[in-house]
Amino acid sequence: MAHVEFGLNTFGDMTVDAEGNPKSSAQVITDVVEEAVLADSLGIDAIGLGEHHRDDYAISAPDMILAAIASRTERIKLGTAVTVLSSDDPLRVFERFATLDAVSGGRAEVVVGRGSFTESFPLFGYTMSDYNVLFEEKFEILSLALKERPIRWSGSHRLPIEGAMLMPKTENGLSAWVGVGGSPESVIRSVQRGIPMMLAVIGGAPARFRPFVDLYERAQKEFGVETPMPLGMHSPGHVAETDEQARAELWEPFRANRIRIGRERGWGDPTYESFVEEIEHGALFVGSPETVAQKIYETVRTLDLDRFDFKYANGPMPHEQLMTSLNLYGSAVLPRVREMLSRAS
Repeated sequence: MAHVEFGLNTFGDMTVDAEGNPKSSAQVITDVVEEAVLADSLGIDAIGLGEHHRDDYAISAPDMILAAIASRTERIKLGTAVTVLSSDDPLRVFERFATLDAVSGGRAEVVVGRGSFTESFPLFGYTMSDYNVLFEEKFEILSLALKERPIRWSGSHRLPIEGAMLMPKTENGLSAWVGVGGSPESVIRSVQRGIPMMLAVIGGAPARFRPFVDLYERAQKEFGVETPMPLGMHSPGHVAETDEQARAELWEPFRANRIRIGRERGWGDPTYESFVEEIEHGALFVGSPETVAQKIYETVRTLDLDRFDFKYANGPMPHEQLMTSLNLYGSAVLPRVREMLSRAS
């Protein structure tokens, strides 16, 4: 428990300036780089950038931005949250992140998943009817690529691969995770392919994912996994000096984000009462450093986590507030969590 890693995630949400005017996507991307530089200086372990292809998020090519971050940082791990593997080429994914690993001195990691948004399917010429087979086959290919041996594979969505060798070679292997929303099949697939699980906890109490953690551990025993696979989790949140300030700053950006997504998916608009319920009993890690630290500590203990990633951008919040939240997360929240975990170990 004393060796849990703590990271950050952002999708590069389109933000506003101090006067409430929308920023350009170029400026948002520049701001994300500055946020990562701050995170590195604070000793935060990792940052993951989400991949989207829509106008409310600026990041469509995370590996490009991660390469820019690599040139400005020294120790922070550089990953994704997530790479939408179903509409990408797993061989290209490996080569891009092996290249990032080289330029960053071994700090690259890739978190792959189906993605909770599907705009990349028509954009890159895929159909939703192939949603499951595309991910299953491409995930299998990626798991073979990670072994860095000649790849031989055949399936239904592409021509066979007959002894392909990928470049560049990594120095110590490429770190990879698979993002899991909570289906038992995804848990089993993670263990079968030997790629650790990163739980996406975006609604409801984190403790409700304990059965999936139990399945993850049980599957490793049944498949004869000798070294326990790490377990990670990602959840959204915001830190300010007080609980009241954190709630006040996040509510309107969070509401705008959820209304946009909810109307696309047929959800009702969020209420302030439901927002508070998610903070007090659900997946939102929002409040003062003490409040957020206590909730992270309890979650790490409940789920036996090896990694906790804090999604710090949630809607059109000004960059300055995001930087303050990051600063408090790194300088006040994490030292308290680490101290509590150290005492408990």
